[in-house]
Amino acid sequence: QVQLVESGGGLVQAGGSLSVSCVASGRSFSSYAAAWFRQAPGKERDIVAGISWNGRTYYSDSVKGRFTLSKDNAKNTIYLQMNSLKPEDTAVYYCATSPSRIGVPTVASSYDYWGRGTQVTVSS
Repeated sequence: QVQLVESGGGLVQAGGSLSVSCVASGRSFSSYAAAWFRQAPGKERDIVAGISWNGRTYYSDSVKGRFTLSKDNAKNTIYLQMNSLKPEDTAVYYCATSPSRIGVPTVASSYDYWGRGTQVTVSS
């Protein structure tokens, strides 16, 4: 059984930094794509950043240059370092993994396992 467990997140002032991490069991990030999505109240769940099984990364335009996704295959963990945070980054952040072998899927329906999410709140 595949399980994804997120940690990190919390409350930070605008301009600050936070990091979130996601450790997987039952599936290896060295062989599967992974991504961070976020969902704010009343909005759809959108991709923030993703990494393919072979290390290619994708960033949404809204976070490009501010967020960095990395992966540690030995720890089977992905990380999202979030800098220069803005109030509009406030959301629940979800880790997900996809069986896709082609790049980084950007739609939520391409991901078959999800974590429970972790809250990130950016105050103005």
